[in-house]
Formats: sequence, structure tokens, C-alpha cells
Amino acid sequence: MESKDKLHKLDLRYLRMAQIWAENSYCIRRKVGALVVKDKRIISDGYNGTPSGFPNVCEDDNNATLPYVLHAEANAITKLARSGNNSDGSTLYVTASPCIECAKLIIQAGIKRVVYAEKYRLEDGIDLLRRAKVEVEYMNPQEESPINEPTK
Repeated sequence: MESKDKLHKLDLRYLRMAQIWAENSYCIRRKVGALVVKDKRIISDGYNGTPSGFPNVCEDDNNATLPYVLHAEANAITKLARSGNNSDGSTLYVTASPCIECAKLIIQAGIKRVVYAEKYRLEDGIDLLRRAKVEVEYMNPQEESPINEPTK
């Protein structure tokens, strides 16, 4: 079992990696990244965007998100289905709080822990995850500097 301090540092690293992964998104309004980690291995990743084969345009002329844009969590979880990896007992790191639709996918995928970096005005996704006994943790990597980590 890892120490709480060591787990906290790993959580921050994976969240920062998810933030970097979010930069791959073509969405203008908001870029979101997600990583699924199991046994300290990244087994899937995703960012918000359009389905395969669609133009990489997420917003309409009025800057509203198109209805078929996939959330980062949905992209990471559906990518798992095609990979042969198993997400039972894994942790999802995501740069924004999961919505209720993504929370349903997280529960069904057997993900047991969610660490997220940005709170959203709606808490229904977080509430559903907690109700399903998924461990949920909010963490803001901007508030914690990696410079303060001790070197080994």
C-alpha cells in the first residue's frame, strides 16, 4: 500500500499529464483531457472532440458545442473497449468534473476512483459516482507546485 503523500504526488502528475493531453482537443470553448490508469500504467486516454471521421470542429457558428461532441471521459472509456484492456479497479484522471452521462460510463466501466481538476456548476455526475461508491477526489494542480516535491 502506498503512502498517502506518494499517492497524492502521483495523482498530481497524472492530472498534469491529462492537462497536457487536453491540448490535443480541437474544441475552442473548453479543452478537456482524461487518462485511465491501472497499476501505475496509463491504459487509455481521451480528450473532448468529434467522433472518428467527423471534421475536427466542436462548435457551431454561434459558438455552441455541437451535440455529437464526445467528452474526454467517454473517449477514453470507449477507446478501452477497442483495446482489450480491462478498467476494473482503475483510476480516471480528468481535467474537468464528470457530467452525469460520463459518470454512468465510469460506473459501468468498473473505474473505482476519479480524480478531477476543475469543478463544474452541476454536481450531478459527482453525486452519482459517490452514490455508486466510486471514490471521488478534487485536486487543483495549479495550487500545488511540482517544485516543492522532494528529490530522491
